[in-house]
Amino acid sequence: MDSYYLDWANLLLRWVHVITAVAWIGASLYFVMLDNSLEKPEDQDSLDKGVGGEQWAVHGGGFYNMQKYLLAPKKLPDHLHWSYWESYSTWISGFALFTVSYLWNASTYLIDKSKMDWTPGAAVGVALAFFVVFWMAYDSICQIFGRRKHGDTIVGIGVALLVCFAAWLACHWFSGRAAFILVGAMMATTMSGNVFFWIIPGQRKNVQALREGRPVDPVHGQRGKQRSVHNTYFTLPVIFTMLSNHYSFTYTHEYNWVVLLLIMAGGAAIRQFFVVRHRYKLGQARNPLPYALVGIAILIGTIVWMKPAPQPAAPVAAAAPKAISFAADVKPVLEQRCYQCHGAQVQMKNVRLDLPDGVRQHAQGIYQQVVLTKIMPMGNATHMTDAERALIGEWFKAGGKTD
Repeated sequence: MDSYYLDWANLLLRWVHVITAVAWIGASLYFVMLDNSLEKPEDQDSLDKGVGGEQWAVHGGGFYNMQKYLLAPKKLPDHLHWSYWESYSTWISGFALFTVSYLWNASTYLIDKSKMDWTPGAAVGVALAFFVVFWMAYDSICQIFGRRKHGDTIVGIGVALLVCFAAWLACHWFSGRAAFILVGAMMATTMSGNVFFWIIPGQRKNVQALREGRPVDPVHGQRGKQRSVHNTYFTLPVIFTMLSNHYSFTYTHEYNWVVLLLIMAGGAAIRQFFVVRHRYKLGQARNPLPYALVGIAILIGTIVWMKPAPQPAAPVAAAAPKAISFAADVKPVLEQRCYQCHGAQVQMKNVRLDLPDGVRQHAQGIYQQVVLTKIMPMGNATHMTDAERALIGEWFKAGGKTD
């Protein structure tokens, strides 16, 4: 019954997390697009008011005129809309989901004993440390190099190298599935950290200065803009890691950390295309199509590289296949590899395989998870062999009988 409620918690948290993530990322993508689509106002009245750029848009049957001031209007309105709860809600729901899905069941989902044979407590502690250490390293790079000459380039290279190292370390310390999610959660935590520690506080200081008639420190706007740009390049890589747990061929690859970095790099390049294309339409930038082509080329190259080697054809005069017996062949494999999570004591996902009825009920799922995707056992913690997977596959194809 505990597993039943845990599954519901996982479902509801995932639902909330997706909803809030859509709201946050959607707002982020919109404002980046808006900033890159602004044109200088043509009417003198807007110029006199201090409007630096505007966009005319049509949506939902109405016309909209979005305006951005060079600094601020002469009189600030009493009510300002602040965009931050989308970020905080996404992080809170995401961390709760990560806790329920991975930290709560660290032995099953987080630890791969073939990589690091540590206790659940140690694995959880190190996973949490990824969030803190990555943020501190990232923030230090931004503060130390961000305002130097060519600072944006230096920071970009430094952050990229930091992500590469973190991905390599995560994939060598944790199960592949958990490592991909951990890297994405680590980057998403940094995105929320940018909003919480720098963007919103800087905006609050500027608003307070304007209301009190004091000069505005431009560093707050510069820093907020820098961190917002970083966040928009993190979005597509983070979304990929959120989806990756459905595609085991990515995180179970021998060089899974390279797979992760290549797909994230392709996503970032494609994101660059969307960032620049609005400026290009206004004649303010070069054609950004090469960025998209580079991103697509990276993804295609990754697909070709990961393609499994062709299997040798079976001998023409092969002997007749041995009949598979559930009791003699399949059940011993289930006992050794599956019962500890799907037996009398524990039924993860409400799946019980120590009874013939349970095996019959979940035969299709067993075939898909064990043979086709090789997701189960999770992280191959019980060291199921390829021969055992092939045996289960033959049993299922022969009818999946348990009598």
